[in-house]
Amino acid sequence: MTAPTHAPPARRRQPARMRRLRLKPVKDRNPISVAIVGLVLMLLAAVLALNAANLPIIGGGTTYTAYFAESAGLRDGNEVRVAGVKVGQVSAVKLDRGKVKVSFRVKKTWIGNTSTVAIAIKTLLGDKYLDIDPLGPEKQSPDRTIPLERTTSPYDVTRAFEDLAATTGRLDSKELASSLDALSAAFANTSPSIRKALDGMSALSKTISSRDAKLATLLAGTKKATGTLADQNDQFAALLRDGNTLLAEIQRRRDAIHGLLVGTRDLSTQLVGLVEDNQAQLKPSLDALGRVVDTLQANQANLDRALKLAGPYTRVLGNAMGNGRWMDGYMCGLVPKNYLPEGTPPKDGCMPPKSGKKGR
Repeated sequence: MTAPTHAPPARRRQPARMRRLRLKPVKDRNPISVAIVGLVLMLLAAVLALNAANLPIIGGGTTYTAYFAESAGLRDGNEVRVAGVKVGQVSAVKLDRGKVKVSFRVKKTWIGNTSTVAIAIKTLLGDKYLDIDPLGPEKQSPDRTIPLERTTSPYDVTRAFEDLAATTGRLDSKELASSLDALSAAFANTSPSIRKALDGMSALSKTISSRDAKLATLLAGTKKATGTLADQNDQFAALLRDGNTLLAEIQRRRDAIHGLLVGTRDLSTQLVGLVEDNQAQLKPSLDALGRVVDTLQANQANLDRALKLAGPYTRVLGNAMGNGRWMDGYMCGLVPKNYLPEGTPPKDGCMPPKSGKKGR
C-alpha cells in the first residue's frame, strides 16, 4: 500500500470586488500622471486660499450693494459698522451710470429693508467707514441695491479747503474790486439803502483785495498742513495703537493692584480673627514677655559691663587653650632668687620672655 500524499492547501481567492478596490502603490504608477495630479491639487488649494472670503461656509458673510451720490473718499477694505461695532468691510467702490455703487460684506448682521447707509468720517485725517442703521421689519434682499434715498455722504472739510484755496488763487482781486466800484457808481442815484449795500460790498471787496496775499498764504498753509497730516496718517494710527496697548497694560496693572489690595484686606481680616480667637492665650505670654523686657532694661548697665569683660576674657582663654590638649601659662616671683639657674631675676621684672623655653 502506498501512503496517501497530502497536497498543499490551495490559496484562498479574494472576491472580485476586493480585487477591484485594491489601490496601486504610488511607486508603481506613472510619475507624469502623479505630477500632473499634484500640480492640479496645489493650484486648486491656492485658488481656494485666495478666495476664502467668498466661500459659502468659511467666507465673510452676505454681500450687499448701495448707491451713493459720491464716494467721499471711501475705499476698498474700509470698515462696515453697526452701532459702532465692526461687522464687515467694503469690498468694491465703482461708478455705475453716474452714481457710485458700493459693495460691502457683513457677517451675522441683520440688514432690514428700510436700513440706511451713511459714509462716516472715522478719523480727522480723512479715513471713512460705512455706518449702517439696521431698520425695517423684513430682511434686505442681497440682490436689490439700496437706493440713493437711503444713503448719505459726508462733507469733506479737507477737500473743501483745497477747493477754496484753488478757487481763491484763480480770482483776480483787483478786477473784482473795480467791478464792484463800477457797480456802486451805477447805482449811485438809487435809494439810500441800495447805495449803502453796494458801498458795503465795495468796502468788502477792497478789504479782501488788501488782504489777498495774507489770505493766499493762510490757505496755502492750510493746504500744506492738511497734506502733512495726511502724510503722517500711518504714524498717527501707530500712535493710537500704542496708546491702546498702554491703556490695556495700565488696566492689567490696575487689576493686579486691586487683587493685591483685596488679598491684603483678607489677610488683615484673618489676622484680626486669629488675634481675637487666641487673645486668652496670647495675653499671658505678652505680659511675661513685657516683664522680661523690664528686667533686661533694669539690668542694662550690668549686662553692658559683663559683655565688655567677656571680650578680653574670651580672648585670653582662647590664647591659653589654643595648643590642643596643653595649656600655656607663665608664673613669676614664686621661686626665691637663690634658686634661680642664673642667680638673677629677669631684667624686665615679671614680663614673660619673648624667646626661650616655656614652662608647661
